[in-house]
Amino acid sequence: MSDSILKIKNLNVEFPLFGGILQKEVSSVHAVKDFSINVSKGSTIGIVGESGSGKSTLGKAILNVLKLTAPDVRISGEININNNGEYIDLLSLSKSEMILYRPQIQMIFQDPFSSLNPRMIVKDIIKEPLDIHTKLNEKEKIEKVEWLLEKVGLSKEQAFRYPHEFSGGQRQRIGIARSLATEPKIIIADEPVSALDVSIQAQVINLMMDLQEEFNLTILFIAHDLSVVKHISSEIGVMYLGNLVEFGSSKEIFTNPKHDYTKKLLSAIPYPNPIGRDKRKAKRLNK
Repeated sequence: MSDSILKIKNLNVEFPLFGGILQKEVSSVHAVKDFSINVSKGSTIGIVGESGSGKSTLGKAILNVLKLTAPDVRISGEININNNGEYIDLLSLSKSEMILYRPQIQMIFQDPFSSLNPRMIVKDIIKEPLDIHTKLNEKEKIEKVEWLLEKVGLSKEQAFRYPHEFSGGQRQRIGIARSLATEPKIIIADEPVSALDVSIQAQVINLMMDLQEEFNLTILFIAHDLSVVKHISSEIGVMYLGNLVEFGSSKEIFTNPKHDYTKKLLSAIPYPNPIGRDKRKAKRLNK
């Protein structure tokens, strides 16, 4: 793909397990296995799978942050980001070199309750990436914070409140605003609505779709529920035990799944069945 914003080739992530008195390596967990994918600019790729399938590890590997929390992790392969026509392998970069590319890839976290610093007001939470990655003056930073808040459906007056003063959906909007602060090319959305009520999930997904169109964002939308990614994703990848077992358009995955695991995920989606409901009701009444 000539318009690919991200090319992942043969990505492997392996976590060693240590045991015994000397804490020697006794085994390992292969969290991501030979994962390869090309991501087009402006697209939304859904990555789905059950807990433990490797999808969140994949997201952190793309951000190149795994070694911050797991220094013994073994990562191989390539994660190439399109930087003005030149592909840069993020895995080959040093920590200081990675800082230059960090603004291009940002993350929306699963839990809006724990991903926001409770001791910081919203203004400072959203402004923090601007402090680190830009040379804007203070007035310009404040103006951008207010602009971002309005973009996600919040008011600039709310910039001086603390996270605990907001609902879960509002907190996730703050997280989205923070992720947009550095004007990234790619957003990794790791289960961004799984901690929210169903009614709020739709609002956040619709907001993300609107922002993607406005800013031409590329989104990797990680979820365990196929029904959540159905409407936002142009293509869907299904992960099972670290492997990408199926990849195709959203329509193909839902109408003609190939892999047994994909079929299992689809069968787990609850669909209302009025006929079945009437039969169950009649059965209960006849007991």
